[in-house]
Amino acid sequence: MGEGLPPPGEAVDRLKGRVGEPLAVRLLSDRRGSRVWKIDGPRGAVVLKANDPEGDSAGDKAAETAQEGVHLVRLIDAGAVDPGYRVDAGAWTGGRWLAARWVEGAPVWEAFARARAWDGNTRDTRAWLLGVARTWADGLARMHAVGWAHADVQPTNTLVTPGGRAVLIDYALACGPGDGPRLPYRGALTHTTAPEIADAVLTTAADTHVQAEPPADVWGLGASLFWCWTGRRPVAYEDGAVRREKLAAIAKGSTYPLSDVRPWPFPQFEDVISACLAPAPGQRPTAAAVVDRLTR
Repeated sequence: MGEGLPPPGEAVDRLKGRVGEPLAVRLLSDRRGSRVWKIDGPRGAVVLKANDPEGDSAGDKAAETAQEGVHLVRLIDAGAVDPGYRVDAGAWTGGRWLAARWVEGAPVWEAFARARAWDGNTRDTRAWLLGVARTWADGLARMHAVGWAHADVQPTNTLVTPGGRAVLIDYALACGPGDGPRLPYRGALTHTTAPEIADAVLTTAADTHVQAEPPADVWGLGASLFWCWTGRRPVAYEDGAVRREKLAAIAKGSTYPLSDVRPWPFPQFEDVISACLAPAPGQRPTAAAVVDRLTR
């Protein structure tokens, strides 16, 4: 069934009926207290996520995995996520697991490699970049329309399919309307954290929940596009700085001028990114407006 760390047996037993046998199992990642496998069978493939039971944050990661399963149920019921995306979820002897439909695609940073190249300024690449940005914004707009924020918009939580469509994944930290008991949201990846979230994290206690709103997702979209196209994070701070110092820099709301770091001129794309990175939430376009702008 594959080499390396085995997936939870309880999950595999449940998933056999979904993908069929024999199974092919491949460990994709093992970091930050979570493990992810791809499980292939004759009838399809799924991605399986489970907490590392021996990790320092085993309890939190198990709760986060369970939370993502609940979020997906709510998002599917609200019509914001395709019903077939969530496959199954449950408990195992080491914590919690979640299975989702396999998405064939590459993380945005990897997919954007051709656009960062010195010879990337081609008609096809420009059209492809706009298509990725448009479909990424469209996925966010679907969530925002029903009162949700993804709250972890970053290059590794979106995959670009071979056809150039962006697909959101990883809903563990999402913030929804009328949230009940949940893990406190304290921001996600620092580099794509919106200024208002950075400020709230810095000015509240570590156990205080910070409710992410749709404009924060839009800033994260702009930051991710900026980073993956230019090869540089949008806010200036030292790599070795502690997180609080990075958040303080982000909270100021200033970013590198795109014209200083872009690999080549692309005014239409640059205008969208700059609009998304407006420092004040009310100054940013909605995700739906980004879709409309890129469609026109």
